[in-house]
Order: sequence, then C-alpha cells, then structure tokens
Amino acid sequence: MKNKLMLLLLFSSTILLAQDTYIQCGKIIDTKTGKVLTNKTIIVSNKSIKAIQDGFVYPTNPADKVINLQTKTAMPGWIDMHVHLEEETSPTRYVEEFTQNDADVAFNSLGFAKSTLMAGFTTVRDLGGSGINVSLRNAINQGKVVGPRVLTAEKALASTGGHADPTNGYRKDLMGSPGPKEGVVNSLEDARQAVRQRYKNGADWIKITATGGVLSVAKSGSNPQFTQEEIEAIVGTAKDYGMQVAAHAHGDEGMQRAIRGGVKTIEHGTEMSEATMDLMIKYNAYYIPTLSAGSYVAEKALIPNYYPAIVVPKALAIGPKIKATFSKAYKKGVPIGFGTDAAVFPHGDNAKEFIYMNQAGMPIIKAIQAATIVSAKILEMDQQIGAIEPGYFADIVATNADPTEDINTVTNVVFVMKDGVVYKQ
Repeated sequence: MKNKLMLLLLFSSTILLAQDTYIQCGKIIDTKTGKVLTNKTIIVSNKSIKAIQDGFVYPTNPADKVINLQTKTAMPGWIDMHVHLEEETSPTRYVEEFTQNDADVAFNSLGFAKSTLMAGFTTVRDLGGSGINVSLRNAINQGKVVGPRVLTAEKALASTGGHADPTNGYRKDLMGSPGPKEGVVNSLEDARQAVRQRYKNGADWIKITATGGVLSVAKSGSNPQFTQEEIEAIVGTAKDYGMQVAAHAHGDEGMQRAIRGGVKTIEHGTEMSEATMDLMIKYNAYYIPTLSAGSYVAEKALIPNYYPAIVVPKALAIGPKIKATFSKAYKKGVPIGFGTDAAVFPHGDNAKEFIYMNQAGMPIIKAIQAATIVSAKILEMDQQIGAIEPGYFADIVATNADPTEDINTVTNVVFVMKDGVVYKQ
C-alpha cells in the first residue's frame, strides 16, 4: 500500500511539473509593433503563452517538448471576421438547399472548419447559417471536432425579400411568410424579437443584411433593406444582450443607415462613398472588405449556369468594384479588419485575402495586423488573441518564408497551434 501511495505521489508531482512546449522560431512577427524579431523561443504552458526568450532555448525538464521552427516565420493565429462554415460554393449549391438534410450540412461543416484551421485561421466569425453553426462552435469548444475558435451570428437578419430572407427564389407555395424566428424583420417589434431569438439560439453576434446582395436569388444587389429605425432597434437590443452587430452592405445608403444606427462592422462595402468613409471614421465602425469573394464571384459569373441567371449581372457589376473601394478606404484611414466571406469561395483559401489586400495598396504587415490585433480588438478579445505575448492564448501559425519578404508564403502555412495544441506540423 505504501509503495502504491509513493507511486501515486510521484505521478502527481510529474503532472504538477507540467509539460511545457518550447517553440524555437527563426523569426516572429510582432503584430503590435509591426517588427520582425529573430531567433526567439516561445514557451507554451497548457493553452497559453508562458514566456518569450531570446535565442533557441532548450528545456531542463525532460517532460517538456521542443518544436523546431528555426527556419520558419511564426506569427499569431489569423482571424477571419467573415466566414460561413455551413456551406461552400458549387454550381449545385442552390439545389442542395432542397436536397440536403441538416445532418448533411453538419457533416460538411466539419470539413470546412478543419480546412479553415489548417490554413492558419485559429479564430473566425461565422456570419450566418441555419443555426448548425452554433452546434459546430460548441463541438469545437468541447474538443469533439477540429476547427477554429468560432464566434457566430447564427442566422442573419433580413427584411422580407431581403438578402438573407430564407425563401427568396422559392415558388409561391413554398415561400410562406417567415418572421423574426426565421430572421425576417419588418417592424421595430420584429427587430427586437429577432435579436432576442438569436440570443436564445446561442448567437455571439448579430448580422443584418442592410442592403441587397450578390448571391441571393433577388433582383437588387445594393438597395437599402432596413429603415434607420429598424437598425437602431436591432443594435439597441443587441447591446442589451451583450452583442455587437455586423452589417452586410453593398449600397451606400444602406451603409450610412447602418453606421448611424451603431453597427460595429460593415461587410463588403462595395459602393462606399467618401462621405460614408468619413462616417465610418467618425463612428469608429470597421470595414471588412472580403476582396476574395468579390474576385471569385466575378470570375465564376462568366461560367454558364454556375449561378442562377438573376445572380450573374449582380456578380459582374459588384464583384470587380470591391478592390478599388478598399484602396480608397485604406488611403482615407478607415479602420479595416480582415474578412474573406469564405464559402463564396472554397474554405481553406482564406489567406489569398492577404495578397488581394496587398495588391490594392495595403502593406503586408498592415494586412497581417488587420488579421490579428485589429480583428481581435473588434471581437473585444485583444487581451487574449492577435499577438504572441505572455498570457495570450497559444494560437501560433508559421510559414516557410517571411511574408513581409515573400507574400505568397501565406498560402502555405506549415505549422498551426491553437490553444496550445498542435494541429499541423
């Protein structure tokens, strides 16, 4: 009995010593200063960064682990502020709405989530699905499945016939009359009820479709689709429940209503005027440009039958404009986060957004900061993610080359750690 007790105490003391991980990095991108540091060792304990030391340090505890990234460039895990993890683009997507069960959508989402994490995105904001995105978030948090940290808007809010009306394009006997429970708002009372329903359903954020959209089966891609008062009711109710609001918006008038109404982020912003840019600066609203989506839809619209006929002219008109708008907004000083609209293009290709942002005039270090410290601030998680510092979550990604010297390396992430767990090496 005494021997068993001694063994138990010895085993317990080994656990107490902890198994730290020493990550030896040839380079580290310091997202707070914008500088590239050389020859550092990141010490990770459990889910967090414990310390950063000069040189390539080796542990004295034999239980500790060493990861050699001496020829790599490490940086904080990236944040994508606009994804849809329940679906992915294909010529059959519009038909799949009627052929897939919820279980099919859920199983598909597992692959999309894993692809996103493997591409270096350790945190994402899911801006609208059926509600399966809430279950996916929970399953990831519980360690049941592999994926990024997810903050989700559950189901996006629309007006009748608006971009996120779930029955757009249906035949009349299937349209029905969706209301706040389904995310359709047509009055101030509807607005409040819809937000409360999202809260009840487990949402972290609220997403509204302030204007028409490109891929919805509806005529306009940019008309305003909420009144100023409805937006204010949504934002005010969301605030009561501890949530912020993101606004899909292509048209300028809808953007201005959303900004004045108090939304935190404008998604896409395609037809944003200089007056609206000034308004965003004044109200401290952030622009999430989704250049990847604009580029992809413009390309696919040229393929016969890839999209429904009503979508094609919108994709051709709106898609190519986003990059020019982004360039103007950056030069103007509009606060800019990082978001891609993954699902409009294949999940896992999210990092191409860095390249598009750079092509439109943003230095790569600024784009990396947009995907780290800036987006972390929008999420109110800037003391937890977005930087490699003691006390932050151990979300670390690495590339073969230094992105500030070779931007294309961002599309080939060779190391992924989230919450101290290595998922790719």
